[in-house]
Amino acid sequence: MTAPVRMYSTAVCPYCQRAEMLLKARGVTAIEKVRIDLEPARKDEMIEKTGRRTVPQIFIGNTHVGGFDDLAALDRDGRLGALLAG
Repeated sequence: MTAPVRMYSTAVCPYCQRAEMLLKARGVTAIEKVRIDLEPARKDEMIEKTGRRTVPQIFIGNTHVGGFDDLAALDRDGRLGALLAG
């Protein structure tokens, strides 16, 4: 069982797709996707929660990981597994 993952994204974001592939490769079976292109009000929510305007913005449990580069850095440092384990 992995911690819940929520990702703010858009339909045509290559970094969102790469983040999803990395998470799935690490055993994540469900990602709650918040599509800010379909729900523009959720973009304001994302900016308020993260202070960032770009997608993806990834949360694992209650922890804001950041974008794809941040996620990949966590994985390289060997810290992603522990975060996903909760």
